[in-house]
Amino acid sequence: MEHLTLIIPAKNEKESLPNVLNELKKYNLKIIIVLEKEDLDTINSIKEYNCKILYQKNKGYGDALLQGIQDVKTNFFCIFNADGSFNPIELKNMYNHAIKKNADFIFGSRYMNDALSEDDTIVTFIGNKIFTFIGKIFFSLPISDILYTFVLGNTQKTNELQLEEKNFAFCVELPILAKRSNHKLISVPSHERARIGGKKKVNAFKDGSLILFSMIKLFFKRN
Repeated sequence: MEHLTLIIPAKNEKESLPNVLNELKKYNLKIIIVLEKEDLDTINSIKEYNCKILYQKNKGYGDALLQGIQDVKTNFFCIFNADGSFNPIELKNMYNHAIKKNADFIFGSRYMNDALSEDDTIVTFIGNKIFTFIGKIFFSLPISDILYTFVLGNTQKTNELQLEEKNFAFCVELPILAKRSNHKLISVPSHERARIGGKKKVNAFKDGSLILFSMIKLFFKRN
């Protein structure tokens, strides 16, 4: 997987990020961590690790990912959580789908056969199902878990999408614009583990509202 770079957005993840980096060591991957320069606890917790650190220029989950993607030098990138919920053993399967099936974007899914989530709640489950349904009906998205951010993508084609969302709505803007640009999207089963420590950063009502607004905006914003 020499042509793959992991992008890890981190915010107040001093409890989990060192464990994630330890688990990734044996894979010998390029890693970019994006965090706020004020997050000294997280910064100090990873000083001993060999990875590139980018200090976020603005705020927001999407902003961190955009900054990270723009810095990637490899053909592919993969969004990887700092909380330990993603299993790196799944990376090879995602990467192989991109190479062997000539896919542009590989989306992990917790709702396929042989998939599972240990971190989902009833609220996030229902919300995800609703937004995934909207994605299928109004945007013809062939993915089954639109809010799950375990995504491997083609770096150049992602940069060409001119993504704009700086918040969690990034997770719907990416597949919608990728599909609209006629890129090949594939879903693969994924096992989401329980987070190691810290707290969820997603606010169901606030982020759900931002996601819905983004989908409405994208529906009426046709090329």
